[in-house]
Amino acid sequence: MNLAFRDVRHNLFRFVLTCLGLGLLMTVVLAMMGIYNGLVSDALNIVKAPQADIWVVEADTQGPFAEASKIPDDTRDAVARLHGVAEAGSITYQTIEAPFKGATLRLYAIGYERGRLGGPRAIVAGRGLEASHFELVVDAKAGMVLGDTIVLGRNRFSVVGLVKDTMNSGGDPAIFLTLADAQVLQTQLAPPAARVQAARGVAGASGATVAAVIARLDPNVDAQSVVQTVRQWKHLSALTQADQEDILIKSVVDKARKQIGLFLGILLTVSAVVIALIIYTMTMEKLKQIATLKLIGAPDRTIIGLIVQQSVALGVVGLGLGLVLILTVKDYFPRRVLLEPVNALVLTGIILAVCVLASGLGVRAALKVDPATALGG
Repeated sequence: MNLAFRDVRHNLFRFVLTCLGLGLLMTVVLAMMGIYNGLVSDALNIVKAPQADIWVVEADTQGPFAEASKIPDDTRDAVARLHGVAEAGSITYQTIEAPFKGATLRLYAIGYERGRLGGPRAIVAGRGLEASHFELVVDAKAGMVLGDTIVLGRNRFSVVGLVKDTMNSGGDPAIFLTLADAQVLQTQLAPPAARVQAARGVAGASGATVAAVIARLDPNVDAQSVVQTVRQWKHLSALTQADQEDILIKSVVDKARKQIGLFLGILLTVSAVVIALIIYTMTMEKLKQIATLKLIGAPDRTIIGLIVQQSVALGVVGLGLGLVLILTVKDYFPRRVLLEPVNALVLTGIILAVCVLASGLGVRAALKVDPATALGG
C-alpha cells in the first residue's frame, strides 16, 4: 500500500490545484531558458549566415555587431587579392523602422553584393535577389508574405523571398537587400534635410562605405595568418569567425544572459519555498495520522517516504504541466523561444533536488511527533 498515493487521492483537488500553480511557475522558468537560447541562437545565426572565415572591419573596433564600423567599399578588392582568400564580399548592417499595414515594423537590414558572400543561407519560399534594386528577402517573423511591398526610405521594395529564424540579438527580423540599396538607405537624407545641406553648400553624403568585408579562405589556409596580414594595414582590423562569435556571446548578449540567469535563480528559489511550505502544511494537517502510524509500529523510513514521494510528485507533475504549457504557447512569444532537450533534463534534475530538499521541513515535523498524540481527543 502506497501511503503517498492514498493521501493524494484523499486530497485530490488540492493536489491538482497545487500542481497547476507549480506548472505555471515551471512554464515561466522554461520560457526564460528558451528566450536565452533563442537570443544566443539569433545572434549567432546572423554572424554564421555569411559562412565567412574572417571579418575585416574598421581599425580599433570589434564591429560590425558589438561596435559601429565603417570602411571604404573598395576594401573588398584589396582583401580579395590576399593570399589564401577564395572569395570576398562587402556587407552592411543597420536597424530601421518602416510602416507596414498600419503598424511600424522594426527590421534589421542586411545589404550584400549579389553573387558574393553575405546573402541569406537558405530561402524557404520564393527566390533570392535577382534585380539590382528594390527587392527584399525577409524573415517570416516580420509578418510579410511573398508579393508584399514596403516603403524603405523613399523607395518601395517588393518581397521576393522568405527565410526563417534570421533575427538579430534584439529579436528584430532580418531583411536582405542589395548593397547599393542598403547604402542609399543608410545615407539618403530626407528632402528637408537635403535642401538644408544644399543651401549650406555641403555635398551629398557618399555611400561608398560598408560595415565590413567578409572573406572565405582556401582549404588549409590559416585564418590567423590572414588576420595578421590585414592588421598590418593600420586603418583596418580583422577578426576570425570564432572571434566574432565570442564577441557576440561575451559582449552583445552578456547582460541579457546575466539578467535571465538571475531571474532563473529567483524563480527556482521561489519554487523551492512554495514546495517546502505546501509539504509542511500537508504534513501538519496529518500529524495525528502520522502519530497513529508510529503507534502501530510503522518505521521512520515509511513516514519519510510518504512525505518525500508527495514532494517529488508535486515537482514532477508541475514540471510536466509546465512543459506542455510552454510548448503550446512558445510560438506566440514576441521573441523566439528555443527549447532544447538538455534544458528539460537539467531542469528535471534541479526540480528533483529542490523537492527532496524542500521536503526536509515536513520530514522534521513528522519525525518529532509523539505517538501518544494519536490517543488524544
